[in-house]
Amino acid sequence: MAAAGTLGALTPTRAAHTPDDTFVLLRRRWREVITGDAPDQALTRAAGRYRDTMAPGRSSLWPDEPFPSYVATPRRLRTMARAHALTGDASLAEAVAEGAEHYLRRVYTAGAFPVGNWWHWEIGVPKALLDAAVLTGLENPALPAAVDHFVPANRLASYSGTSTGANRVDLCVVTLLRAMLADDHGRAELAVSALSPVFPLVSEGDGFYRDGSFIQHTYVPYQGAYGVTLLSGLATLYAVLRGSPWELTDQGVFDLVERSFAPFVRDGACMDLVRGRGVGRRPFGDHERGAEIAAAVLLLGESAPADRRARWQAMVKGWAVRSAYRPMLEHAEPPFRARLAAILDDDAIPAAPEPVGHRLLPMSARAVHRRPGWCAALSMASHRIGHYEHGNGENPRGWHTGSGMLYWWAEGHGDQYSDSFWPTVDPYRLPGTTVSTRRLPDGAGAAWGDTRTPWRWVGGATDGTYAVAGQHLSGLESTMEAFKSWFFLDDAIVCLGAGITSRDGTAVETIVDNRRTGAALTTGAGWAHIEGHGGYVVPGGQKLRTLRERREGGGVARDYVTLWLDHGVDPQAAGYAYVLLPGASQAATRAASVSVAVNTARLQAVQVPSLGLTAACFWNAGTAAGLTASAPCAVLAREHPDGTATLTVADPRCDLDELAVTWDRPMAEVLRGDAVLTGGTLRFGRLAGQEGASITVRLRFQP
Repeated sequence: MAAAGTLGALTPTRAAHTPDDTFVLLRRRWREVITGDAPDQALTRAAGRYRDTMAPGRSSLWPDEPFPSYVATPRRLRTMARAHALTGDASLAEAVAEGAEHYLRRVYTAGAFPVGNWWHWEIGVPKALLDAAVLTGLENPALPAAVDHFVPANRLASYSGTSTGANRVDLCVVTLLRAMLADDHGRAELAVSALSPVFPLVSEGDGFYRDGSFIQHTYVPYQGAYGVTLLSGLATLYAVLRGSPWELTDQGVFDLVERSFAPFVRDGACMDLVRGRGVGRRPFGDHERGAEIAAAVLLLGESAPADRRARWQAMVKGWAVRSAYRPMLEHAEPPFRARLAAILDDDAIPAAPEPVGHRLLPMSARAVHRRPGWCAALSMASHRIGHYEHGNGENPRGWHTGSGMLYWWAEGHGDQYSDSFWPTVDPYRLPGTTVSTRRLPDGAGAAWGDTRTPWRWVGGATDGTYAVAGQHLSGLESTMEAFKSWFFLDDAIVCLGAGITSRDGTAVETIVDNRRTGAALTTGAGWAHIEGHGGYVVPGGQKLRTLRERREGGGVARDYVTLWLDHGVDPQAAGYAYVLLPGASQAATRAASVSVAVNTARLQAVQVPSLGLTAACFWNAGTAAGLTASAPCAVLAREHPDGTATLTVADPRCDLDELAVTWDRPMAEVLRGDAVLTGGTLRFGRLAGQEGASITVRLRFQP
């Protein structure tokens, strides 16, 4: 990547002459990347319809889109421009010129006051109009004048406020397009150098973290929305600028694909727990976002080293092959459709299977667990991460998505949260959550994600295969408090809760599940089973409540099966234990059992002898299931048949200068890992700077 320099010192200048061959090539490359060269009938039809129905008037360009129309009108102009670039239809270019002139006189004009959302004025509108201008060769001085007014060069001087992460990449794209419109070397240099703050890893605020988290709006995990925009923008810039004086060479972006994005894509759909306030915009939005990630990955692959490109092509092919609910190729837009079709038709490119393993991202309070045939994902809130985000009137009832929402998919249920789940589900009964039933207003809590809890103990420990995750939970605008743990195993997730206390004057519930299904529900003593989905084991005489209902919302209706545990009104130190068995048969569910070692507000632990596994959330120092910890932490211990063992620890609170862990097994020496064994105790150095990451040591037992 070109040297960053000092952003504030860069002064864009007009090129010495026009046309500049450098920009002639750049504009040609932009067209190739943005539109491709394959005909697209759907695009051509839409463009023709927009051309034929355009009727400039005092308050609209199209009768069905009255001004200001910050989204639809610029996008329609861009659609006509892209169709012109593919077909050469001069009438489309003429329509773009006429429509742009009309819009620039009445809406997007230099000197206008930017009412409403800043994004429309600085990113949405100029990006669409400049794209249309570059593709059609539009020369209208009102456009650069308006862009210079709303997006001056000094907008990129400071990496702060709304000029971070995905927004910064978009602003750089706008600046590059503005440079391409006027053959402006200075602006092109500014667009590229201003990207430099996007790449370094961060430890707070917006950006990418060492564990793969991506945060936007300070408190919201956002790989599935802002992150998609960022990745798509970078992929486009890498492709367009390749071979130019401003070619991007920073390799850091290539690490983001597998570290930050791929963990949250399953069978072509992007998981909702990283989609922020956009989860309820429309059905199958998760699949749309997954396709956008796939498109960005393939485009970025054209600039990546060959080994990464091959790996990404196999990964995307696997997503596409398994995207049965909203086939990726069928819904792909150009030129992604051509790129995807090429790898699908290439027998030399394998379709990579779903990976197996666990990814825990403590800095964004998220976890993803994959096993053969099923997948689960966990969404928590912490002192860093909000319960949910609402804003611009979107997601006003996502209140409890950070209260331990546990998503899971078994074979054949890839659309579980895609098909109108959000407008129809009971927002007080999201699967996995523990909530006060106190009624909340729409948009409860601060907007834009600042709905954090006061607690630091949120995270867990994983060895990459199994995991324990925990959340010290406070309810949103509630007095409710709870300690929740999840133990992720081969064919089950053990879920524990303790210290559940509230003074709201309302009942508190733990939602074992809330499946969007009309499948048969069978219950027995201490167990339940949903045909074709999976089973649940509820030990200890707890009363499992169930409900079948058909719920309406967003103009549709969906069937639900809800299972929950009622802790009563204003419980004091209540608890629960249950086991989720994704994909299990009724017979397997009835035969399953759970052995909980301890479940209190100080310690929660399980032992699984068949796996040689012991795991615990130490909310305080103490002893559980043969493990003793000197301070609050998460521990995962596994004995292996060869006489060795692994012990994994993590400091979710990120405040330990040292940690001592004793295991009642005959440890002889540390074979690998950063710990010291003295007198039967493993001593770990400063963990506070590890950002909640797991530390694993391999041990040899005494003979």
